Parts: sequence; structure tokens; C-alpha cells
Amino acid sequence: MELTPAALVFVTERRLATLTTHRPDGTAHVVPVGFTWDAEAGLARITARSTSRKVRNARLAETTGGRAVLCSFERAQWLTLEGTVRVRDEPEVVADAVARYAARYEREPREDPLRVVVEVAVDRVMSSSHLR
Repeated sequence: MELTPAALVFVTERRLATLTTHRPDGTAHVVPVGFTWDAEAGLARITARSTSRKVRNARLAETTGGRAVLCSFERAQWLTLEGTVRVRDEPEVVADAVARYAARYEREPREDPLRVVVEVAVDRVMSSSHLR
């Protein structure tokens, strides 16, 4: 998924987003997250503890064809990234996601042996007119 130059700047500057997944009962679960954008792969990545609700929801979505949505905003500008979701726990994938997070947010997350990566393979982008 290719973003406009303005949208690419927006997803690489330091800001948070909300991640929406669905609980087993179908209700929306919305939480604030830090995320990174990999333009080459078309992936948004979120690091999280394997025991968190968002990770459990993402694992369920993997088996049911479910999706996840990230929405980042600042004042009147907003960008929504939507796509299929999966959870990765391979050490090299987690290390890469942590390095990307540290670069974007200018801080190294604390060590966590339960850390995994929630990947959203983005196939739909919506945004404010400023970012199109």
C-alpha cells in the first residue's frame, strides 16, 4: 500500500494511534498504541505483551479472517490504516519491530520476554484531505 508523501511524513513523525480489534463477542476493543510503518512491506507494526487483550483479539482474527484498524490523528489531520492482522513472535521479527519503535519514538522499550508483534497488512487507507 503506497502512501502519499504527506501521509508518509504523518506516519513517521512521533504520534500515537488507536488500534481497533474485535473481542470474541464481536464488540470493538480500542486502545492507544505506538506503531511503526514499513512502506516497503505495507505493514504497520505494534509491539505488545502476548497476554494483552489486543494480542488475543489479533490471534482470534488470524483464524477468522478478521481485521484491525489503526487511526492516528493530530488536530484536523487523520490517517486510518486497515488490513488483515497477524501476531509474530519470532525473535528476529520482535527485535526488528523494537528497533523501528525506538527510532520513531526516540526511546528504547524496556526488555519484555512476553513481547510479540501485531502486524497489520494494510490494504485500505483513509485520511483527511490534507494527507491525500
